[in-house]
Amino acid sequence: MHTSFFTRLAALAALASVVVALPSDCTRKITIKAGETCATISATHEVSTYQLMKVNTGIINTACDLHVGEELCLGIKDKDCVDIHVVKTHEDCTEIAKEAGIPLSTLYANNPNVKKGCSNLYANEVLCTSKQIYSY
Repeated sequence: MHTSFFTRLAALAALASVVVALPSDCTRKITIKAGETCATISATHEVSTYQLMKVNTGIINTACDLHVGEELCLGIKDKDCVDIHVVKTHEDCTEIAKEAGIPLSTLYANNPNVKKGCSNLYANEVLCTSKQIYSY
C-alpha cells in the first residue's frame, strides 16, 4: 500500500514540474510579475486577449491563472496582431469596428472568442483591430 502511495506521489511531483515551452516562433515574450493579470498584460503589451490565450495554450488556462516568474509568449512570427482596442463599458462590436476602420467580419475573424452580436464582450477586454486577418 505504501509503495502505491509513493509511486503516485512521485508521479504527481513529476507532473507538477513539467514546464511547457513557449512556441519556437515566439517573437515577443514577458516574464509574469506579481499582480499582473491577463487583462493587464494584454493592455500593457498590446496583445489581444484571444491571442494571449491562444499562443500560450498549455501555459494559461481558461481561468487565466498566472504564476509569477513564468514566461508568456505575446506574439508568434507573422501572426502577431499589435493593432488593438481596449473595450470600454457599453461599447459594442459595430462601433469598435467602425472606429478601427475595419469590417465587422474582420473584427470577428480576429477575435473568435467574441460571439456574434457581442453578447460576451466585457470592459477591459483587448481586441485585435487589424485590417489583416490572423489565424492561429
